[in-house]
Amino acid sequence: MIDTIVLTLKLDMFKIIEPHRFQPNANEILNAEYERGGRGYKKCSQNPTPREYKSGNYKPRLTLTRRVKRDRQYEITLRAEFSIPKLLFGNNFDELENDDLFDTIIILQRKLKEMGVLVSEVNLATAPVSGVHYSKNIVLTDYTTPLTYIKQLRKANINQSLDTNQTDFRNEGHSWKYRANTFEIAFYDKLRDLEYAGKSKRRAEEKDNETQLGLFDNRPKDKPFEVLRIEIRLNRKQKIKHIFKKTDRQSEPTLFNVFSTQTAKSVLLYYINEIEEAYPPILMSDKDKYADYFNELLVSFPKIKLHTALKLTGLKVILEEVGVREFRHLTKRFGKPSWYALNSQMKEYSETNDLKPVFPFLRKEINDFKPLKLVDYKDKMLNNDK
Repeated sequence: MIDTIVLTLKLDMFKIIEPHRFQPNANEILNAEYERGGRGYKKCSQNPTPREYKSGNYKPRLTLTRRVKRDRQYEITLRAEFSIPKLLFGNNFDELENDDLFDTIIILQRKLKEMGVLVSEVNLATAPVSGVHYSKNIVLTDYTTPLTYIKQLRKANINQSLDTNQTDFRNEGHSWKYRANTFEIAFYDKLRDLEYAGKSKRRAEEKDNETQLGLFDNRPKDKPFEVLRIEIRLNRKQKIKHIFKKTDRQSEPTLFNVFSTQTAKSVLLYYINEIEEAYPPILMSDKDKYADYFNELLVSFPKIKLHTALKLTGLKVILEEVGVREFRHLTKRFGKPSWYALNSQMKEYSETNDLKPVFPFLRKEINDFKPLKLVDYKDKMLNNDK
């Protein structure tokens, strides 16, 4: 549903009663006498300590900022970034439901007060959201692993279709991420990421894993339990609004409005559909032997010409080995029209009988949207002999 969220509160929505908790002291921003100093931009922050995280006392990261607007007036805002599941459950394996909104507001209000900040329940519910990570934990209990799906997903030509500008493959391929200026798409092995977090924070995909590092210490090795994590990270308010319009969510991004299972589902499905659209149809076939694929083309499309079947089989061989991005780099001297012609031909001859179930599987899991609760898999994580 939702994992990380960023709230940006205006000055009339909060009150700082313990400014000394911020570094530097929040009075340097809040007091009028400091404004006369002429410094336009200034910020101070308050972050939870490692000791607090390790003791299970999860808190948001706070940043108080003063900046000069276009009308040359000062604007002061408080930015609160946190993982809602970690705030409620101490981990983000367990997933949220719509009914968790009230508890989220109450617990967040209490944590903020501990940090010297007062915010009313109404102001928290209506707080503007400037960043939100919609996510889904997909449990695999059939002896497949997240890597099984990540290897297929990374073949998509998503850079072109979604205007991403950076691709990250981390941790021996167990984490795959596309980045743009305003959003990220990430698929990764959730259990493996937790293992990496125990060794080095820098190697992990997630932040603030201290509260859940020991979550699977007693997990038996002989029972299948893997978790594929999908995250759509919308990192700007305008991007959230844009995607809301794309998914028929015509509401202002506030905590109350973004905290929705249906909205999370719509956003995740939107990007899954975009990735599938960018996926080379020729790679959809589950025929691992190229002779079988060649024969499949001949059987499924009786009117196909021999040179076309041979061309598509050869193209499949290369794309399986290097992927779309590298293939397009290798053939760039032939121009984009050549690729578009090949892509069109792949789509024309992609209606085969046997398809890899990656996208149907992901779409079904998202449509079902059953929230993961670790207690439901207790027998797969705890050694009952102890």
